[in-house]
Amino acid sequence: MTITIKHTRREGTLVTGTGRGDGSGEILKRRVYGWSSRPYKYSRNLGCWYFPHSRDKQADTRAINQLAENLRAGGFTVAVTVDEDDRRTFAQAEADRVERAEGRAERFGGYADSAATNADALHAKARSMASRIPFGQPVQSGHYSENSDRRFRERIHDTFGKSIKEDDRAAHWSNREEAAANYERYRNDPPRTLRRIEKLEADLRHWDRVLSGETGSWNLEDAEEAAEVRRRRAEVAEEREEWRKIIAEAEKEGFKVWSKGDFTRGDYVRCRGRWYEVLRVNPKSVTVPSILNVHQEVVTRENSTFGDMTHTLKYDGVAGRKSPEEMAEHLAKSAS
Repeated sequence: MTITIKHTRREGTLVTGTGRGDGSGEILKRRVYGWSSRPYKYSRNLGCWYFPHSRDKQADTRAINQLAENLRAGGFTVAVTVDEDDRRTFAQAEADRVERAEGRAERFGGYADSAATNADALHAKARSMASRIPFGQPVQSGHYSENSDRRFRERIHDTFGKSIKEDDRAAHWSNREEAAANYERYRNDPPRTLRRIEKLEADLRHWDRVLSGETGSWNLEDAEEAAEVRRRRAEVAEEREEWRKIIAEAEKEGFKVWSKGDFTRGDYVRCRGRWYEVLRVNPKSVTVPSILNVHQEVVTRENSTFGDMTHTLKYDGVAGRKSPEEMAEHLAKSAS
């Protein structure tokens, strides 16, 4: 029987054709594959072995070739196939991540409920045990029941301790459940998404420089490397467009994308709960007085503790704008 190592961006690196007890598992589980020296793992859902974190990525030829050599040395016949063009769209991959997060939330919620139930049961048991000892009664030293009484009290203490540990487990899984349930909301948070788009645009400029020959990090005369560069650029462009859709939807719901055109020197910008006088307007940020003045609701150059010190606020963190006239009106109302 032939063992097949197949990589696609859609499914990652999968190993099929192995048999239970044929010795291939010991080879696959070695922690030697790839640059990170990881083992292959078996998935019951897939019914085969897989290389972790290989999905939606270029094939790790080092890990694939290492495994093929080790299997052949073990007496197995091995076939290797790599198809880099078989891939999921970014939207498909993102939908899968959201679905898996929902599954984690449901699973972690079950763990939390189970731990909470155990904690309540153990606490009730410990209280019931403790009720058998009259309140305030000490251990009767020298009495024939001294040893058994001490052991009983230790069991009470241990049972309370187990209850506390189960409470901690319930809190842990509850926090994990909340994080998984909020995965999509946090991931699609508009300010975070704007920062992600900015990074992707920088990545696009990088791949454009590679394709134009401005940087020699890739050998474009090699057909496979050139094809990989084009694939990566296309993937980055596709991802950027998907995140732009998220921002477009947020704008429909009232989110404001701030930019250089929204501010002039002398305006006030709101960020992280404070208003700052705008000292200079930059392409990607505004310059404001020192953030070290933490006691002022409205920070200006005049009332800043360090008048000559400034810092910048990027537009993705801006929460509002006021003109000098609007700020004067705001301060007058606050004073009254």
